[in-house]
Amino acid sequence: MAALGERKLITAISRWLGEASPRAPFGIGDDCAVLPAVKGHSLLTVDPVIYGEHFDDHVSPQAAGEKLFKRNLSDIAAMGGRPRAAVVALAFDSRLKTRWLAAFYRGLAAVSRRYQVPIVGGDIARLRGGIVASLTLLGQASGKRVVTRQGARIGDAIYVTGQLGGSLRGRHLRFTPRLDEGAWLARQQGVRAMMDISDGLAKDLPALAPANSLPALNVNTLPISAAARQTAKQTGRTALDHALSDGEDYELVFTLAAGTPPSAFERRWRQTFPKVRLTQIGHFVRRDRAQAQGCIDLGLYRGFEHLIDAVPGRHPTSAEGQP
Repeated sequence: MAALGERKLITAISRWLGEASPRAPFGIGDDCAVLPAVKGHSLLTVDPVIYGEHFDDHVSPQAAGEKLFKRNLSDIAAMGGRPRAAVVALAFDSRLKTRWLAAFYRGLAAVSRRYQVPIVGGDIARLRGGIVASLTLLGQASGKRVVTRQGARIGDAIYVTGQLGGSLRGRHLRFTPRLDEGAWLARQQGVRAMMDISDGLAKDLPALAPANSLPALNVNTLPISAAARQTAKQTGRTALDHALSDGEDYELVFTLAAGTPPSAFERRWRQTFPKVRLTQIGHFVRRDRAQAQGCIDLGLYRGFEHLIDAVPGRHPTSAEGQP
């Protein structure tokens, strides 16, 4: 990249993105992108991918770019929203190979086209000895309501989409953000709180818990993935541990009001999303009744902590490409 220089690089980025990025002032090339106003609530999220943390030499640059975009799309899905536009900030060592960066941006462009979300700007900067890419995504509520992490009540049922655990076997790169599912759930009156599972269910689920409550989970119904079971054979940990702790599932976990008939709700789900599994995994109970309800102690399962040493084996090891 040192041989290319900043001006030529910006021109190259526009070429790599192609139709994924409109012309200035609605895309790359001006001090700010210009977006039309929308009615209702706007949503804003930002997430990075960092070399050595979210990807490494075994992950292709295309896959790293796609993962960056989809991580942010999952956040919009968790609020029941729709994505509108993205900006990308990238800091890298000047010795980075041009062909690696070109493939990274083409990965971003592929997701942009797939979900019809334009990349309207960004920034580049020098970083000695690393690569950090951050994408900021603007979205909007898909209807009259935005679903947050607050609102659950004691007695509410807890549901998850898809399957959990074993994401390092490839799903952390190949997942599908639950945008349609999140927008549908936001329209259901009985859905009170929701978030996506990025750091592991054991760490994320307590964020939905109402005051003075604990989640009573039925571990026999927890949708443990085949990848989690395969990983457990290699690590010596249980498949349940992996399902609760691995993270990067990018599935939705949400609560359904206790007065909502679950059979009717689940039937509507199957009619709308016949290929996406939905599982009721438990409900919230009063803290002083947790022992009688047989609640498992989620504190025994680690999940991913961003500000302490990484969990051994968390980094991906199943693709290809070198910066």
